[in-house]
Amino acid sequence: MADIVLKGNTSGSITITSPDVSGVNVLTLPVETGTILTTNTPLPEVSSVEFAGAGTSSGSITITAPDTDETNTLTFPETTGTFATENSLGMRNIIINGNMQIDQRNAGASITPTDTQYSIDRWTCRLSTASKYTAQQNAGAVTPPAGFINYLGATSTSAYSVGSSDYFMLRQLIEGSNITNLNWGTANAKTITLSFWTRSSLTGTFGGSVQNSNSDRSYPFTYTISVADTWEYKTITISGDTSGTWLTTNGIGIKLNFDLGNGSSFNGPAGAWAGANYHSTTGATSVVGTSGATLYITGVQLETGTVATPFENLQYGQQLFLCQRYYEVVITNDSNGFYGTFGSGSGAGYSNYFYQTTKRAAPTIVLGAGGTLPTIQVSGQSGFSSYAPAGVYPRINTGTTITSEL
Repeated sequence: MADIVLKGNTSGSITITSPDVSGVNVLTLPVETGTILTTNTPLPEVSSVEFAGAGTSSGSITITAPDTDETNTLTFPETTGTFATENSLGMRNIIINGNMQIDQRNAGASITPTDTQYSIDRWTCRLSTASKYTAQQNAGAVTPPAGFINYLGATSTSAYSVGSSDYFMLRQLIEGSNITNLNWGTANAKTITLSFWTRSSLTGTFGGSVQNSNSDRSYPFTYTISVADTWEYKTITISGDTSGTWLTTNGIGIKLNFDLGNGSSFNGPAGAWAGANYHSTTGATSVVGTSGATLYITGVQLETGTVATPFENLQYGQQLFLCQRYYEVVITNDSNGFYGTFGSGSGAGYSNYFYQTTKRAAPTIVLGAGGTLPTIQVSGQSGFSSYAPAGVYPRINTGTTITSEL
C-alpha cells in the first residue's frame, strides 16, 4: 500500500512508510489514550534482553543489566562469525605451550632432531631424512610479536629436494582426554578455529593439517605469508569431522601439523576432510627446499567456535604443570641427589618418589648421572617406589627424566 500521511493539527505531518518485506506483518498499537511517545520522550530503559535460538534451534541467551549506579558501555568487536562460548572465560586453548615458553629438555639450545624427537615441550619434530633442519626456542634471536617472549623456530640446513614419500614438519599431539567436548566422529561435531603468529624468510602459501590418531582422517589447511621476515597473524576455521575415529582417552586425540616440506604422497586439497594421511596441501612452500630458510611460530591456539579469540596467557606455573603431565626433569638441591622417603646405606631400604603431577600414563624413567634405583617395585602415574639391598642408596639425581609422552 502507499504511505500514510498524518497531518499535524497546526503544521507539519507524520508519514508512516510501508517496509519492503514479504508476508503479512501486523503492527499492534497499545490500548492507550493521550500521547504515547513524543520527540523528547526518553526511550524506556531495558533491564534485560533475550535472544531466542535462531532457526530451528532451541534455548535462548539473556543479557541482564547489572545493578550499578554508573553509566557503563558494552562494546562488541567488529567481526563476523560465532564467538567461542565454551570455556570463554578460561582454559579455552586446547594447545599446551602454545606460546613456546617451556623448554625443559633443551633450555633454549638448538637441536638437529631425529624423527619424533621433542624440541620444546609438547612440540615434536617429524622428518623422513635426517639433518635437513634444526629446531630451537627463539631460533635466530628475532623479536617476537607483541605479547610474547618466545617462539619455536625451524631452520633449513640445505636445499633439499623433497621426494614423494618425504615429510618434514613440526607437530603437537593433543591428548584425547582434552578434546571430549568436540564430539568429532559424530553428527554433533563442533567447529574449531586455529590461530597463530608466524614468520618466515620465504613468502607464499604454506600448509599444515589436523589428523586423527590413525592418520586416516585429515584436514589440510593453507595460510599465506606475504612479507618475508615479518610476523603475521593467521586464523583458520576447521569444521568438525563427523566421520572417522577420534580418541577421547589418554591416547592421541588430534595431530596438529605445521609443514616444513612434504612429498606428494602426504599432500591433499585444502579446506576439506579426507580419508587419507595428509600432512599438508598440494603446492605448499617447502622450507627445507631452501638452504637457510626459516619458519617461526608462536601464539598457537586451538579453540571451539568460528572466531579466534585473543591468545590465552596462562601463568608460567600453570603452563609448566600442564607440560609435566608428559615430561618432567628432576632437579635437586643436594649434589648427592634425592633419596626419597626412606633410604639406608647399611641395611636394605626403600625409596619413594612422587611426580610433580599425575602422568598421562606410567612413565619411562631415565636416571641422571649418579642416580641409583636398583629395583623399581611399583611404577604408576603418580610415582614409584624402589628397593635397595644393604649398602646401596636408592637415589634420584638431577637430570633424571620421567617421560609419558604420547
